[in-house]
Amino acid sequence: MTVRERGQSTVEFALVLPLVAVLALAIAQVALVSRERVLVTHAARVGARSASVGAGDADVRRDVLAAVDLDPARVTVDVSRSADQVEVVVRYRSATDLPLVGALLDDVELLGRARMPREPP
Repeated sequence: MTVRERGQSTVEFALVLPLVAVLALAIAQVALVSRERVLVTHAARVGARSASVGAGDADVRRDVLAAVDLDPARVTVDVSRSADQVEVVVRYRSATDLPLVGALLDDVELLGRARMPREPP
């Protein structure tokens, strides 16, 4: 093995390492957004349950924020009621702020929606 051949693997590793790092960060960002998507869906269900038993809009929002660990400044809760059911729509702007990857992606808008029948008083 010559001196030139011994450094080949080091050079190849140095060329591939940044690509592997960016790929790992991209996978981590997808996992974080997926986690927040599940939380938004759960929040909508909690809000629908709260609204179905007669809670007001402010109480529904409070229950939604208490049920999940999301940034309250990024959460929007809309409640609509009909004669026999309620619908709660939770919108959340998920920040893509991991190093390297976050600058390449825009924030992701997540939506959770749940309907439930109104409970009798």
